[in-house]
Amino acid sequence: MEDDLQYSIAVDSRGKVLKGENSYKMHLPPAIPARNFWSVIVYDNDTHLIIKNDQSWPSVHRNCKELNINKDGSVDVWFGPNPLPGREDNWIQTNPGKGWYVILHLYGIIKSWHNKTWRPGDIEPINY
Repeated sequence: MEDDLQYSIAVDSRGKVLKGENSYKMHLPPAIPARNFWSVIVYDNDTHLIIKNDQSWPSVHRNCKELNINKDGSVDVWFGPNPLPGREDNWIQTNPGKGWYVILHLYGIIKSWHNKTWRPGDIEPINY
């Protein structure tokens, strides 16, 4: 079995393309199946490179100094042109007028991924 995985998500829970001017949330259930490291990184639809924005590294990952972990061990990742109040720690900035997609990187994947007992949540649009 492969030890590392890149899982791509390009549409929201309604099947619509992810847009930089909108805000979204992705829920990662507890016990993310990565022995070594995990990360969520945003990529540009046009270039297929990591997006360029005001953040030094547009990602949320296991080693983030300010990673906000929910009481149950799950992690919520927020996307949008501006952070929602109180959600700055797990926020990745997107660029209005630009399409984007997410790659969830799992290094040292464990059984719960292979037997499909763990999967990331859909990317949900947020209206605020």
